[in-house]
Amino acid sequence: MRALLSTTPGGPETLELTELPDPAPVKGQVLIDVKACAINYPDVLIIEDKYQFKPQRPFAPGGEIAGIIAALGEGVTDWQVGDRVMGVIGHGGLATKIATEPQRLYRLPEERSFAEGAALILTYGTTIHALLDRGHLKAGQSLLVLGAAGGVGLAAIELGKAYGAHVVAAVSSDDKAAAAKAAGADETIIYGRAPFDKDQSKALAEQFKASGGRGGFDVIYDPVGGDYAEPALRSIAWEGRYLVVGFPAGIPKLPLNLTLLKSCDVCGVFWGAFAARDPEANKSHVNELFRLWRDRSIAPNVTETFSFERGGDAITRMAARAAIGKLVVTVG
Repeated sequence: MRALLSTTPGGPETLELTELPDPAPVKGQVLIDVKACAINYPDVLIIEDKYQFKPQRPFAPGGEIAGIIAALGEGVTDWQVGDRVMGVIGHGGLATKIATEPQRLYRLPEERSFAEGAALILTYGTTIHALLDRGHLKAGQSLLVLGAAGGVGLAAIELGKAYGAHVVAAVSSDDKAAAAKAAGADETIIYGRAPFDKDQSKALAEQFKASGGRGGFDVIYDPVGGDYAEPALRSIAWEGRYLVVGFPAGIPKLPLNLTLLKSCDVCGVFWGAFAARDPEANKSHVNELFRLWRDRSIAPNVTETFSFERGGDAITRMAARAAIGKLVVTVG
């Protein structure tokens, strides 16, 4: 098999395209012929040794895949060779074959492409957990989405609208605003590029407050962090919920007096740990996502595909925060 391996900590330029022996599934595993691998921000971090999990090298990045089951390990009875699958595997997806546990997998509907299947679970799974379990979003409430043109941002727009929220999408360019509007955002905000000085931070807070109205935002979905966080928090409603999803712009330091003044909650969102700790609740969310997918209330927006040899370029584009929607590497 071929694999795009991280052999030393660093950026995408350190990845090496390598020939390896085909893996064999051990007891309780299946072997997958990988057809597509979605790229997410954890792939940027994991090869730099900046992610929560640090796999033993060499390893292939790529935590979200779709493909076809090629072989069954001993004891696997619920799957067949030839089944089309999709799932989140942590890492290892930028390889033509991978052996993994079947509980990480879901059946890919026949009418959906491998690229779509690879692009669904992580972003929408993170977001439905964030909005429902952590944000307690209700119909008629207001939702501010930062970084709204990225994979999780567009998922937040779609799910916010599916659950009856008024959605304001904050983005960094006109092109990204158009993508957010196309996903269903009621309003868009275009902000500048951080870092911000004190006056710029204040101006951004006023921009958020103007869109949030007198009551402020009931839920703020923040997969960006950095200098955007405090201005957004200043626009939150009384007893609002601020959802901490990610930090591509840096880890912010929030003034906690704001949480007292608004009696608001700052809520961490760690979907991977949630899925591991409460697999039944996560399974229920995924079933709901498949329902919304069938109803076309949600649809992964795969805006760019990359050949397997250019998998590192996809990670470079993700690192530059230039992506709109989902980036997918065609593997098989």
